[in-house]
Amino acid sequence: MAIYLTKESKVLVQGMTGGEGMKHTRRMLAAGTNVVGGVNPRKAGRSVDFDVPQCPNGLAGAPTAVPVFGSVADGIQATGADVTVVFVPPAHAKAAVMEAADAEIPLAVVITEGIPVHDSVAFTAYARQKGTRIIGPNCPGLITPGQSNAGIIPADITKPGRIGLVSKSGTLTYQLMYELRDIGFSTCVGIGGDPVVGTTHIDCLAAFQDDPDTDLVVLIGEIGGDAEERAAAYIGEHVTKPVVAYIAGFTAPEGRTMGHAGAIVSGSSGTAQAKQDALEAVGVRVGGTPTETARHVLAVLEAGR
Repeated sequence: MAIYLTKESKVLVQGMTGGEGMKHTRRMLAAGTNVVGGVNPRKAGRSVDFDVPQCPNGLAGAPTAVPVFGSVADGIQATGADVTVVFVPPAHAKAAVMEAADAEIPLAVVITEGIPVHDSVAFTAYARQKGTRIIGPNCPGLITPGQSNAGIIPADITKPGRIGLVSKSGTLTYQLMYELRDIGFSTCVGIGGDPVVGTTHIDCLAAFQDDPDTDLVVLIGEIGGDAEERAAAYIGEHVTKPVVAYIAGFTAPEGRTMGHAGAIVSGSSGTAQAKQDALEAVGVRVGGTPTETARHVLAVLEAGR
């Protein structure tokens, strides 16, 4: 089991023939992802040959020819794809995601950063109406180690296990995966740090709560907004599995945007301390550093044995 992404997932890549799309499609293939096609209307009918290197987990290594389709709908019709990964430039991302939603694909992973907020508002609402789950935008995607990787998360820094991870930050996702590499993960989801995202901490907490192969959840948040406070309220009412958290931004100056577009603090609203207090009030252990967070995870797992 896993959430959102499994070895059966069939993945399209919108923007596969661009520089970033090519690079990360190769890495996804090397991780064992079943990439069934790319999407580019100008190159429909062609195929792209990927000389895929052997991944350390040994899941792949053979040269792979990936067909290019003119639309997401064509790709779904030809391959049965149920996931699309979007590597489309910001100016065209809204149209790409809406095209995917019109094709009623179940999951769209939007890697693109720099998308205007009003575009994100429009396509996340549209996708919700069409029944398409959006991961992102401005996110590293998600990985179910040993099964499938949709996005840019390095596949060789951890192994399959029973920890679920949901994170606003890409680099902190990688660090916690590495810190806990000896334990391993069921699924790691980078939801993105923009003010508007398609999948929230709460969505992932609910999915991990229902996943029989997830024993503990790591939640990574950061300053700005109230997503972590809302997640804390949800944990208190609905989550019975242990949750360990890390909040980035304790030293951020008030009122200044820090990194992600959503990371802005006004007064006490959105501060790291407010988020820590809300989480600890419902029994979540909050680490002061990623390494301390990993130690909390190990302590909770050891106490549950």
